[in-house]
Amino acid sequence: MALINTTIKPFTAEAYKDGKFLTVTEADVAGKWAIFFFYPADFTFVCPTELEDLADNYAEFQKLGVEIYSVSTDTHFSHKAWHDSSPAIGKITYTMLGDPSGQVTNNFDAMRPGVGLADRATFLVDPDGVIQFTETTSEGIGRNAAELLRKVKAAQYVRAHPGEVCPAKWEEGEATLAPSLDLVGKI
Repeated sequence: MALINTTIKPFTAEAYKDGKFLTVTEADVAGKWAIFFFYPADFTFVCPTELEDLADNYAEFQKLGVEIYSVSTDTHFSHKAWHDSSPAIGKITYTMLGDPSGQVTNNFDAMRPGVGLADRATFLVDPDGVIQFTETTSEGIGRNAAELLRKVKAAQYVRAHPGEVCPAKWEEGEATLAPSLDLVGKI
């Protein structure tokens, strides 16, 4: 997957959000930070724990100006049915994209070949539509919204402070690095 520093491709998808169906395109993402959170399927096992974790942390993402788009190859109708029947999924107030054609999933190179399901993959897109972060795990490994928040803060810091980078386990307010010849071999 060589998508880091590439611009997201055009897409159109039907979605479920706040009790309504809506159409979402790449134009809706323009000028904002966005997370595309791909998962294999509605009505499964690890997926609702991850989506609930995002829902529980959604206000923190919103404070950072980040919109979340969960994406599976299910339809927006399936998303609504799942939202209405699952206490965990019922907490979701972010946008749930339906992608039965696979357009969005394929655009992000997150489709499992020959299966028709998305990988468990996360993409952070900056306000210019450029992918800054990607993570893919195997189906049985759930993701952590708190760690994703940390990575969003790091990406936003680096964008706002050219010439600085965030070291491993960096947390907001901690020291960063300014790569230079003076640092070579000293870290």
